[in-house]
Amino acid sequence: MTQATPTMHKEKFTHRHWLLLGIALIVSGVVISTYTDEAAANRPELSDAASRVDAPLSDITDLSATASAAMAADSAAIKQQSSVPADTGGEWQTIKIKRGDNLSLIFSRLGISPQSLYNILTLGDETKTLKRIRPGQVIKVELAEQSQLLGLKYEIDPTHSLRVWQNGDGFKSSLIERPVEHRIAHTSGVINSSLFEAAQQAGMSDRMTMELAGIFGWDIDFALDIRDGDRFSVIYDDLYVDGKQLRHGDILAAEFVNNGTTYRALRFTDASGHSDYYSPDGKSMRKAFLRTPVEFSRISSYFSKARFHPILNRIRAHKGVDYAAPIGTPVKATGDGKVVFVGRRGGYGNAIELQHGARYSTLYGHLSRFARGLHRGDHVHQGQIIGFVGMTGLATGPHLHYEFRIDGVHRNPLKVQFPDAAPISAKYKQDFMIASRRFLAQLEAIDGTSSVALNDR
Repeated sequence: MTQATPTMHKEKFTHRHWLLLGIALIVSGVVISTYTDEAAANRPELSDAASRVDAPLSDITDLSATASAAMAADSAAIKQQSSVPADTGGEWQTIKIKRGDNLSLIFSRLGISPQSLYNILTLGDETKTLKRIRPGQVIKVELAEQSQLLGLKYEIDPTHSLRVWQNGDGFKSSLIERPVEHRIAHTSGVINSSLFEAAQQAGMSDRMTMELAGIFGWDIDFALDIRDGDRFSVIYDDLYVDGKQLRHGDILAAEFVNNGTTYRALRFTDASGHSDYYSPDGKSMRKAFLRTPVEFSRISSYFSKARFHPILNRIRAHKGVDYAAPIGTPVKATGDGKVVFVGRRGGYGNAIELQHGARYSTLYGHLSRFARGLHRGDHVHQGQIIGFVGMTGLATGPHLHYEFRIDGVHRNPLKVQFPDAAPISAKYKQDFMIASRRFLAQLEAIDGTSSVALNDR
């Protein structure tokens, strides 16, 4: 038998060492791969980016950044919650806040010492929110014998809660944030009576309906132009917390077919963080002026060179459009401008006149009142509420009289061609075109009126 030499032992040891190292690397690779697959399954942003091998690098980078930020937020929330101790076994009581309640009254009813209240409210900014409790909210307190406070839980809103616990002779607090999950969904509908009714049947909230009308409000007069058979499709962001729907988020893309004409809008956020809606070719959906100053009102009198005046009983020109609406309906500035008149003006009653640059001006008459704090010389923004519908001056019923002038000449607000707002910046145009392709394809694919989650996140 050959006797083993030190060199042979060394060779065997080296071979065994490398064999074990190789096995360890293989096992590590399986673990890493499994973790990555699970993470991708739980993070649609990751799985989508990984599967889109033909996606532009900028898309994958954006998705990775979004996923990393979301994972970091989840990690921070987990760390934050892990720093909060478990319940200490005391008795928890649930208190529903009543009208006129404050934390001092609640603690007094429970027999908790004023010193505990002071110690909690002076912990820092986190506990100051307890000074703003509202009726209907819930506070939970953990009590030991003799009404000794051990802990407190307060749901500030669906994504934030406050936890306070006893720590030695004092208290500590932590603000816990629940991560928000974003899911892309879509819905569509056909108008048979009104936009609101069709949107409600499609599962849209009133806020989303107003947002949809706002997106297309520069091209479509929702008081005049809507027809039975008009239809819409919407792709939007849905927000979830702990697997439960929190609310609808922003509209990401939308289509509106009005009287046979198709309008499409896409939401785009540039590198500076500015978000807005653009047509598929990159033109801003915004115009320099809104088509109507009031939402969903009925036109009671049109622009005319010769109209019989119901109060003066004679033929005279009607140099604007009248929108019938209940008293108190908000009136919006149709464009950015400067207030050149606010007050009483003859037959117009309470009126506001705005100057929009050198050439354009608008007038709003028969108002019941003006927006609080509005004065001559103020600058207002498009869509800002400047007054409220009334029937002051020569008016037979509540309505808004609206005039539009170019170079001092009255023009029909329903037919005048408004100047466009600035298109998307040239430096962002390519990014926009890449991002819009996906949503345009999804708008093409949407069929029916049910709301469905989109799988290709």
